[in-house]
Amino acid sequence: MRFLIRILFATLGFIFFLLLIFGIVFYQKDIAPEKLIEKYANTDSKFMVLMGLNVHYKDEGDATDTNPLVLIHGTSSSLLTWDSSARILQKQHRIIRLDLPGYGITGPNPEREYGFDYYTTFLDSFLNRLQVKHCTLAGNSLGGGIVWNYTLVYPEKVSKLILVDAVGFTSSTKSNGALGFKLAQMPVMNQLLKVITPKFLVKKSLEDVYGDKTKVTTVLVDQYYDMLLRTGNRQAILDRMQKGFESNNSEKMKEIKTPTLIIWGEKDQLIPVDCAYLFKKSIVNSELEILKGVGHVPMEESPEKFSQLVDQFLKIKSE
Repeated sequence: MRFLIRILFATLGFIFFLLLIFGIVFYQKDIAPEKLIEKYANTDSKFMVLMGLNVHYKDEGDATDTNPLVLIHGTSSSLLTWDSSARILQKQHRIIRLDLPGYGITGPNPEREYGFDYYTTFLDSFLNRLQVKHCTLAGNSLGGGIVWNYTLVYPEKVSKLILVDAVGFTSSTKSNGALGFKLAQMPVMNQLLKVITPKFLVKKSLEDVYGDKTKVTTVLVDQYYDMLLRTGNRQAILDRMQKGFESNNSEKMKEIKTPTLIIWGEKDQLIPVDCAYLFKKSIVNSELEILKGVGHVPMEESPEKFSQLVDQFLKIKSE
């Protein structure tokens, strides 16, 4: 019996030693927002003090456009996810995008609240401050969930809706998911991720959400990694994970009458493509476009095709 106890303690000691070495090697301290502003903000970057946050956003393109396209990013992302598409679309449209509370340069909500009701209130306050009375809302992943929930509350303010691999339904097929998301939902492990964040984990998570892994560049990995390390963002992501990604309003989605474009990556492993058809079935005034060979973030992976679809949709006159 004593021999077994010694073996147990020796094993635990070895595991602790490995964790200690792992922690020393992969420990990463937070990055101050000022450092990220210096590296990632540019002349188009603007800041708005709103609801206890210094919100980073961009307002580009046709300044006379009173019905702008507002782009909302997903979990662990930032307004940079729209860079390639925004460069194309801003030639003919006014484009507004922002770092949501909990992400990017904006950073964590002091109240640690990240539910859909909170984001609806936040987005409405943001648009009101910009004096935007009507707009087209586009959202990817979590951002997709935010924009269709917003549309349920403020249908009169949304002229058109664009859902890009959006949250909202549970898939009937198995979702492989991104490695980072899986670890963030594991007790103990998720607490370690607040201080121990290997860059290879970010790279693997990006490869999990791309259809073509060769498009996951070093620059892209560095961008996501830096934004993750922004002071407070790692805790914010864990807080957001605890909320889950389903919405209590899914049954109400059929109430949406707003013209809606649904864009989905055929190879989305995070939210499988069968969910796209559930959105199409639920929103009566909708059209669906499936992008072959593309994963969870079409606006990053296939910006030309994505922008073409969005531009065509925006130019359709609403009845």
